[in-house]
Parts: sequence; structure tokens; C-alpha cells
Amino acid sequence: MYLANKEKIFAVAPMMDWTDRHCRFFHRLMTKRALLYTEMVVADAIIHGKRDYLLEYNEEEHPLALQLGGSDPEKLAKAANIAIEYGYDEINLNVGCPSDRVQSGTFGACLMREPELVGRCVAAMKDVVDVPVTVKCRIGVDEQDTQVALDNLAHEVWGKGADALWVHARKAWLEGLSPKENRDIPPLDYGRVYDLKAKNTSHFIGINGGVEDLIQSKSHLENCDGVMLGRVAYHDPSILRYVDHQLFDDGSEFVSYDEILDTMCNYIEVHLSKGGKLNHITRHMIGLFQGMKGARAYRQILSTQSTRVGAGAEVLVQAFAAVEDKMEAA
Repeated sequence: MYLANKEKIFAVAPMMDWTDRHCRFFHRLMTKRALLYTEMVVADAIIHGKRDYLLEYNEEEHPLALQLGGSDPEKLAKAANIAIEYGYDEINLNVGCPSDRVQSGTFGACLMREPELVGRCVAAMKDVVDVPVTVKCRIGVDEQDTQVALDNLAHEVWGKGADALWVHARKAWLEGLSPKENRDIPPLDYGRVYDLKAKNTSHFIGINGGVEDLIQSKSHLENCDGVMLGRVAYHDPSILRYVDHQLFDDGSEFVSYDEILDTMCNYIEVHLSKGGKLNHITRHMIGLFQGMKGARAYRQILSTQSTRVGAGAEVLVQAFAAVEDKMEAA
């Protein structure tokens, strides 16, 4: 198991409506070492919904973690047991999402108020799967004292066998802030997560929230066991080309932009042959050439041409051709 070797971990955060299978396939092209996460999938949807649609993925995506949403230990265990048949490398419980939809289902960040229930959820899933069961949380919600809230949650999940705790180093304000505002307005408190790690040296603790680049990532890895990037990695995915080298001293060659183009064109052809649409894939590639000459033309081509009837891989070829200095980029 990837957590058993005690190596540092770099992860791309689970992001609703973004980290679908097409996004993850694209991200995996640029880094072999990153741990990838699915979007949050609600346990009830797996139990009662279209499982293949929700859970299928490409084998190239490994190591791959499934993030579950829910608060019923029995349902979470059932969903995890179903999901494990698909070969996921980790099951992660969402205890950090502040959206209204999640709150109405009594899970996500509001579970910070119920650490014992989170512990029971972890225990139920541990009983039925043989892969790591992890938790992703905030440092607290609303008026909670983060010194107490985070320690209480950590104590409960460690006691029930959780294999890792990923901490978004912000509070979530369930009343008064929108989900978008909750990603930016509550102040970051990395020191609180570092303190948790210092008190729990034998447990894996990863940090998330506001990390802007790989330099910051490396700094966080000096204080925690893992670091997780979200929106930065999505909006400027080229950053992932440097992960294996800068964070893990991997001696393999950088993936070239020509290789990215060829692989994604082949992937597109397969997707279209199954009735899919081009923009299902290219919407995740808009930020690839951030800051490079021709990037604006690249974005315009993908944005305007990918949605037209009959659009195929030739649109991606045209967009790549608009970026004049990609061949010289490291």
C-alpha cells in the first residue's frame, strides 16, 4: 500500500465538477507520482445509482483515491465495499466540504461537530475494505475552537484506524459564507496543522489550502507528510510536469507537449467513438499553456471550437499549433 512505505505524498485535491476521469487522465500524463482523487461521490449514489458511470476510470490513473460523502456508517461501508471492487487505492471521507447541498445531507464540513460519528464511519469502512481509509477535514467550523475541534477529530479517527488525515488549513463557515467564499475568506492557519503533526508523529497528516506552487509544496513537506494542491493545479496544469522532478528527484524525462498532444488525441478519439463530446475533455486542458506566447489563442480555439457539432481531435491539434514557444519550454 502506498501509505505503508512512509514516503512523502503530493496529491491533487478532489474538486467537484472538475476532477472527473478525463481530468485525472490528463493530469496523470504529467506526473506519475501524484496521488489523484475523484470528485466527491455520495454513498447513496453508489448504492442506488449507476455505478459504472460513477466509479469507472482508466487504469493509467493509479494511484487513485475515491472520495465519499455521507454520514451513515452502514451506507458508507456498503458504498466502500462496492467501490473497492473497481480497484481504488484509497477510500477518503469528506469532512470538509461546506456547500449547502452537503450540509442538507448532514455530511461534509458539518461533521467537524460530530467527531465520534466520523470515527464510527471510519471504523465501518475499515471493517470491509483492505485499502487505506482516510479523512479530509477543515481545522474547524464556525465558532469552534480549532485547538479543540481538530484535536478531537484527529483523536477519534486515529482511534478507529484511519490511515491518514488531510487537513484544509482553514475553518469553514457554514453560515454567512458561500462555498466559494469558504475557499478564500477564512484565514489560513498552516501552523495549526504543523502543530497537529508535531503531536502525532506516528500518523500521516497532509496539508491543503492556498498552496500556490511547488516551492511552497516542498516547504510544507518539511512539516507534514503530504501536500495537496487544488485550484492551482487545475487552472495551471503544467505545474504537474515538474512534480516528479522537483519534489521526488525523479530522473525520468519531462513529458513533452508533443507527447501530451498525441496521447490526448488518441484518448479523444476513443471517447468520441463511445458517444462522448470533445469538450468533456478539453475543458480540463484550457490552462495548459498559462503564461506562454499563444496561450490566449489556444484558449480561444478550445473554448469556441470544442462545442461545435462534430468537433474532434483536430481542434486540439489546431489549438496546440497556436502556442509558438511550447517546444522550447522545459
